[in-house]
Amino acid sequence: MFRTALRNVLAHKARLLMTVLAVMLGVAFVSGTLVFTDTLGNAFRNQSAKGYDKVAVAVESPRSNIGNAAPIGIPVTTLEKIQDLDGVAEATGRVSGFAGVADQKGKLIGAGWANRGGNHFPGQNGEDEAYDFAQGAAPAKNGQVALDKTTADKGDYRVGDTVRVATTGPVKEYTLSGVFTTEDGAVNAGGSLVLFDTAEAQRLYAKPGVFHDINVSAESGFSDEKLLASVKPLIPKDADAQTGAALADQEAKDIKQGMTNLNTMLLAFAAIALFVGVFLIANTFTMLVAQRTRELALLRAVGASRRQVKRSVVLEALLVGAIASVVGFVLGLGLAVGLRSAMSAFQVQIPAGPLVVSPLAVFAALAVGILITVLAAWLPARRAAKIAPVAAMSSVHAAATSKSLVVRNSIGGVLTLAGVVAVFAGAASGGGNGRMMIGAGAFLALLGVMVLIPLLSRPVIALARPLLNRLFGVAGKLAGQNAVRNPRRTGATASALAIGLTLVTGLTVIGVTVGQAIDKSTTSNVRADYLVTMASGDAVDSSAVTALEKAKGAVGVSPQQALMFKVEGEYTSASAVSAQDMEKVFNLKTVTGSLDTLADGGLAVAEKTADSNGWQAGDTVTVAFEKNGRATEKKKLTIGAVFEDNEMVSSYVLATDLVAPYYEQPDIREVWVKMDGGETAANEQALVDALGDNPAMNIMDKQDIRNMFGGLINTMLNIMYGLLGMALIIAILGVVNTLAMSVFERQQEIGMLRAIGLDRARVKRMIRLEAVVISLFGAVIGVVLGTFLAWAIGETLKDSIPNYALVLPYGRIAIFLLLAGLVGVLAAMWPARSAARLNMLTAIKTE
Repeated sequence: MFRTALRNVLAHKARLLMTVLAVMLGVAFVSGTLVFTDTLGNAFRNQSAKGYDKVAVAVESPRSNIGNAAPIGIPVTTLEKIQDLDGVAEATGRVSGFAGVADQKGKLIGAGWANRGGNHFPGQNGEDEAYDFAQGAAPAKNGQVALDKTTADKGDYRVGDTVRVATTGPVKEYTLSGVFTTEDGAVNAGGSLVLFDTAEAQRLYAKPGVFHDINVSAESGFSDEKLLASVKPLIPKDADAQTGAALADQEAKDIKQGMTNLNTMLLAFAAIALFVGVFLIANTFTMLVAQRTRELALLRAVGASRRQVKRSVVLEALLVGAIASVVGFVLGLGLAVGLRSAMSAFQVQIPAGPLVVSPLAVFAALAVGILITVLAAWLPARRAAKIAPVAAMSSVHAAATSKSLVVRNSIGGVLTLAGVVAVFAGAASGGGNGRMMIGAGAFLALLGVMVLIPLLSRPVIALARPLLNRLFGVAGKLAGQNAVRNPRRTGATASALAIGLTLVTGLTVIGVTVGQAIDKSTTSNVRADYLVTMASGDAVDSSAVTALEKAKGAVGVSPQQALMFKVEGEYTSASAVSAQDMEKVFNLKTVTGSLDTLADGGLAVAEKTADSNGWQAGDTVTVAFEKNGRATEKKKLTIGAVFEDNEMVSSYVLATDLVAPYYEQPDIREVWVKMDGGETAANEQALVDALGDNPAMNIMDKQDIRNMFGGLINTMLNIMYGLLGMALIIAILGVVNTLAMSVFERQQEIGMLRAIGLDRARVKRMIRLEAVVISLFGAVIGVVLGTFLAWAIGETLKDSIPNYALVLPYGRIAIFLLLAGLVGVLAAMWPARSAARLNMLTAIKTE
């Protein structure tokens, strides 16, 4: 039976090609994902270990909390005490923060969030072992900086050039003293690294004589743990000390966790691709078994048992799966290399390192490919073994019994009903639990529809048949009949497309709906013309607010300062805004009271918060501010206004003048600006000039603000489309495979049609129309299911997303259906051409 299986594989190479491709693509996705994430994780782990290679003990001080006066630091006296300890070879003090470098055109180099600045700390030999200088020397005095080589190359800077560097304050010009190479994570993440001399870095990021971190290296033969025990008593109580090895291990765990999340996401899409492939594989083997019914019956007649017949088909699938898995694994290695290279498109540099091919990746890829193929072929094999020899010899195409159809449709109906009920229940429940119920219901409903899809094919396709007859005549009539001739085959082929379109449509409907809700919130809640933020996402310096207030044409400027304070003993977040200009930049709708009371030290509270606490305008509440992050000072505030909830501000709003005494360094993430004349090129340039042409400051108009809030959704949708593309490619292969098999089975019929006058052009048209009908059938099922699931998920989100209202993107749905029809046309090209080229006399004689 093994020789029989091998002979059948070799005899049907062309017919099994699509199955091989489907398995190969799925396996490539799995192996590529595993190899890519293993390689990525290994590279970053090695980089992390290298960073702590010479660090015996690392002392870290926590950064400031929201509103604290200054970063909590480690004084230089502590560094000096550590340097005097026995066993200490070197103790290096570090400070760091944001630093953005402008290129020759004044634009920011690198990704804002990864642009960092730090200090060069010369050791006993005058060098800092963390950096190797390729050109020039380290910054030795105020007014000098050094740049990493990548940033210097991007900005076309040479030693001696003037470099404009932005930190949290105004832009300052420095002289480039040197260019260095580094494995710093910020640079590898697509950012930049600027080195200042220690005094300048402390002035910018901490206080004179204060460090954020201290790295200690040990003398040869001295124990890290022993050195740690000596260091701990010397450091401030809010600082933390660990061995370098412990920190490297912790970073390795964090990296592994990050890679696990990426791995899970990519493997989820690989699973979708393989699930779609199951339909193609099962369809292929069902058709192959049907074509070989007489052959299998003959084997039964000469003594082969049912088990042997089934084993023959399963062995055939095993061989196909093994071949496809091996080829897919090799392709996966190429995919991993390609993904690594593609990271540069997102300005992320991967540390150098070898391609990591773990035994798990090899085993998983081969096991998944073979197992999926064998499982998909098992049901056709079981059917083949159950056919009686005499019945099989008397009819090549044995019709499914009414009992089997009743059982199939009953199972499908129960699964679909259970899934729909679960989806409705989840939509009614809402929240995270509701979404879990919807997920389970969606899986059941999808399975049920896939089981029922042969039953659905006849009535759904029947709706299109009159149109086919009217527009395409005989070719259209034959295409409609052929599409429902074998409902199981049509259903299996359409199922692959239905799954892909369900996911794509669901994601699109949710994405468009959430995007429009966010857009509506943005436009209805904001009156400002511009939003100013730091490219790094850090706090905007107060000096920038002052500069914007003096900008030509500015009629309203309000910072939005984030802060935490206690209200009636409980911590909560609040927004501090300009009492004078708040109503010029925000559209806060007052329910009771007046927002003018903010200028007199009043408190404004959102409606839902006020209702939940039973507050009204005029009530007094006790709040507590943390002055400079240390002492707590209580104060009684009068609620001067209750306003409708607004997504642009917190539930509590105060005036910046009221909170100024408590926060020396306010945490201002946004500055909203209203200009005389609205959005114009001149007004935008006035803001740029007021900020000193600062490359680290983002000036966004209303459209940019919309894009900021809604752009992430579009980006995520595009990524999802790309990942789901693999499943759709496999679905296309399924259409090609079905049509190719159909043409092979119907050679005699096609020959007869040609003999009675159907020319080649109409034969091609018939095959193409059949493909289009099947593709559109699957697409319609997918669009309906996807829209239904998107509605259900939306019901669980609408309470947390203001202005949420289901939006059906008819334009995009029409494009999906159009693309499905195009898929049918493209998939039919080869089968249609093969059908048209058949020799009619030879075809008529074919059995």
